[in-house]
Amino acid sequence: MASADKVPMLAEGFAKLTDELKRLKNERPEIVEAIEAARAHGDLSENAEYHAAKEHQGHVEASIADIEDRLSRALVIDPTTLSGDKVVFGATVTLTDEDGKKVKYQLVGQTEADAKDGRISYNSPLGRALIGREKGEEVEVSAPSGDRYYGIKKIEFI
Repeated sequence: MASADKVPMLAEGFAKLTDELKRLKNERPEIVEAIEAARAHGDLSENAEYHAAKEHQGHVEASIADIEDRLSRALVIDPTTLSGDKVVFGATVTLTDEDGKKVKYQLVGQTEADAKDGRISYNSPLGRALIGREKGEEVEVSAPSGDRYYGIKKIEFI
């Protein structure tokens, strides 16, 4: 499912993907050894170890291909070099919800998102609703728990 579209990400996310790629590539020799050891046990048609090792090899190779694709299309963005009064990728946005509770999120790439750490994907429902908006605007987000409303209080590039 390769595409020519650029994949925005922070330098931190790029480094994390690069590390994961190295780890997976280093796993290749171990997988080959496991396949060879399983092959030595004889009849491959009833050899569960062999089939498991081959399946694991397939998963690792697919992951490597996926990560290499994303890294080749990566558009690394440093939020500290950005400015403006609109919400864009990399911006940190302070919001208030309907109950007046403040929440703070940074818009990041899909592989970097972790809502518990205040990092949401620019492609998430809230992320899509925020992109292009300005301080003082309100956004409506359709969530599984129902529609939510947020007011944009602050936009930072940190």
